[in-house]
Amino acid sequence: QVQFVESGGGLVQPGGSLRLSCAASGSIASIYVMGWYRQAPGKQRELVASMPRFGRINYADSVKGRFTTSRDNAKNTVYLQMNSLKPDDTAVYYCNTAPATQGSWGQGTQVTVSS
Repeated sequence: QVQFVESGGGLVQPGGSLRLSCAASGSIASIYVMGWYRQAPGKQRELVASMPRFGRINYADSVKGRFTTSRDNAKNTVYLQMNSLKPDDTAVYYCNTAPATQGSWGQGTQVTVSS
């Protein structure tokens, strides 16, 4: 099964931006829905964006209008552009299929929003 490796996280001030990348070990062209998830300290992992091969991308209300996801099937890579970041966005961010494939979770990438 496909494995995912996330990168691009870091420390950013409130209002700043980051672009996360998710590289897949195999082809994502046939994956119908790709998702970005995040897990904040003490909280359950949540789905923040789900992107089908075709059709409308869905975002969690908490990130709508600030986050944008895209996929490059030729590079087997998924991206998450995060703008106007808030302290509440602090979390470890993961990509996976949606619904998630349990054996495909990567290590995630830490995003910390703090002044």
